[in-house]
Amino acid sequence: MEAKIQSLKDYLLKEETWAQLGFIVIKIVLILLVSAVAVRVGKRIIQKFFLVRQRSPLGYSERRQNTLMKLLQNVLTYVVYFSAIIAILTTFGIKVAGLLAGAGIVGLAVGFGAQSLVKDVITGFFIIFEDQFAVGDQVQIGTANGIVQEIGLRTTKLKSYTGELHIIPNGSILVVINYSIYNSLALIDISVTPENDILSMEKNIEEFLKELPNKYEELVKKPSYLGIQSFNASEIVVRFTAETVPTKQNSVARKIRRDLVEFLEQKGIKIS
Repeated sequence: MEAKIQSLKDYLLKEETWAQLGFIVIKIVLILLVSAVAVRVGKRIIQKFFLVRQRSPLGYSERRQNTLMKLLQNVLTYVVYFSAIIAILTTFGIKVAGLLAGAGIVGLAVGFGAQSLVKDVITGFFIIFEDQFAVGDQVQIGTANGIVQEIGLRTTKLKSYTGELHIIPNGSILVVINYSIYNSLALIDISVTPENDILSMEKNIEEFLKELPNKYEELVKKPSYLGIQSFNASEIVVRFTAETVPTKQNSVARKIRRDLVEFLEQKGIKIS
């Protein structure tokens, strides 16, 4: 036992030992540094490539280009850092070929346990291939509703309006509601008192609606007045709809309500 301890002390006190250890540390730092630079430069190149494609006259979809750009940047990161790990293991004298062969046998043994991972990757591939949704789209996946931040081969990242980031495994995505593909429809109700002249009020509302497309660029066309939605002894509810570009219906509805209240007050129409 004492001989082993003495042998270890002699080994640690050798200059060659510390020189070799220092060389290994420097090599690892260089590998990590080169990897980080390669990832950053590679992401910039991918980003510029897709910016050039978007400016081309071929009419590439901006949604799809942003999605593919994020995906390729993720794949680049995985490949570069996996290669860095292999290089670091080689630096320590570990035989990577044998390790990978052993990993293959272990992977075969745990293959049934990795079915969810395979399902995530396959589902992610089809989400991108079929263009079901893209980065920047407003979607609802299960109970999560928000803007798609990133689509990877394994997970999808969704940011809600209150700031939460939902990370959803692709394999668990069963139904997606995409609000960013087609135009949206704002449904607007306003209550007025029964003593108002209904015919005069409807004429004023039609006059008000004609001016809105010139005021709000989010509107696709002039809003439609639908008429009286309901009434009782204390109020009459009138309804109209406004077709907007995708996902802008709520903001447009708020602006129209504000302007309509001011307009009706100017016309002497009482709001309940």
